[in-house]
Amino acid sequence: MRPRRRFALLLLALLAGCEDSDVGDRRMLVEGDPAAGLQVMRREGCGACHLIPGLRGARGRVGPPLAGFARRGYIAGQFPNRAPLLIRWIREAPAMTPDTAMPGFALTEGELRDVAAYLYRLQ
Repeated sequence: MRPRRRFALLLLALLAGCEDSDVGDRRMLVEGDPAAGLQVMRREGCGACHLIPGLRGARGRVGPPLAGFARRGYIAGQFPNRAPLLIRWIREAPAMTPDTAMPGFALTEGELRDVAAYLYRLQ
C-alpha cells in the first residue's frame, strides 16, 4: 500500500475513533441525570417545538428533531456540540443567535445539566 493511502486510512480511522470518544467526553462533562432531564423537558414543553425520542407527545416541528443529537457536530448549525455551549444554548439561545425561534429557559444549573445529559443519550 502506498504511504499516502496508508496515511489517509490511518487518519480516517483516527477521526472515526475521536467521534465516539468525543460523545463519551460530552456525557462525562455534563454530570447530569438524564431521567431528570426528560422530566424538565416535559415540564418546559420542549415537545411543542421538537420531536424528542422518549418524550410522549413530543411531535413539534418548529425546531429540529432531537434524535441523534449526541452525534451532531453542531448546535443550531453553528456552535460546536460541546456541553458548556449546549448548556448556554438552552439557557440563553436568543442572546447567542438573536433571530432564533428557540427561547431561553430560566433553569437551574442542575436542570440544565440534566437536560444536556438526556440530549447526549440520544444516539
